[in-house]
Amino acid sequence: MTQTDASTPAFRKMSERFRGYLPVVVDVETGGFDWNRHALLEIAAIPIELDAAGELVPGEVACAHVVPAPGTDIDPKSLEVTGIVLDHPFRMAKPEREALDHVFAAVRAAVKRHECQRAILVGHNAHFDLNFLNAAVARVAHKRNPFHPFSVFDTVTLAGVAYGQTVLARAVKAAGLEWNTEEAHSAVYDAERTAQVFCRIANAWPRAMGDGDAPAANPAPPADL
Repeated sequence: MTQTDASTPAFRKMSERFRGYLPVVVDVETGGFDWNRHALLEIAAIPIELDAAGELVPGEVACAHVVPAPGTDIDPKSLEVTGIVLDHPFRMAKPEREALDHVFAAVRAAVKRHECQRAILVGHNAHFDLNFLNAAVARVAHKRNPFHPFSVFDTVTLAGVAYGQTVLARAVKAAGLEWNTEEAHSAVYDAERTAQVFCRIANAWPRAMGDGDAPAANPAPPADL
């Protein structure tokens, strides 16, 4: 795509790249693996933005610690993995509805800014995050969920194709990025690393295809990802 005047970017807008959806990386930390039963404890969302050259880059994170919803359970083993201390004085957790309002407002603003139709969740094992998100939305009867209800971009699949790795820590390292084990299992940290992996793969694909920022129709997997 060529630049036509000083006000026209030489690359496609975000609204033209993913069928009108804005990729938003989401990571949740929870009280277990059953989204119908276990509590949502942390949520982080990072809209994917465009830099001056049209490259995909992670945007600003919106995050919240969440007060366990009434009636939800917490498996102590999950807290051992995440290191979450529910009664920590600096946790400053929000009730579930308030936490969703905070994150969704940032996502809707990004969707509007990029003139997209709605957000599509990007995650590592993305349906895990989406199912917990949808369960929380249902509990509070939230009417302004900006995310597609079932479609996702999963970096497990992308990293498996690009790097032969499906574990987030290994995918991050295979992408040439740093991984800090001490900071892992925080919603913000995991979302930031997932966003970096997504952007690195998504930016490399069209370059490998030799087609600017637009992948060819039905492309073969690029060899140099």
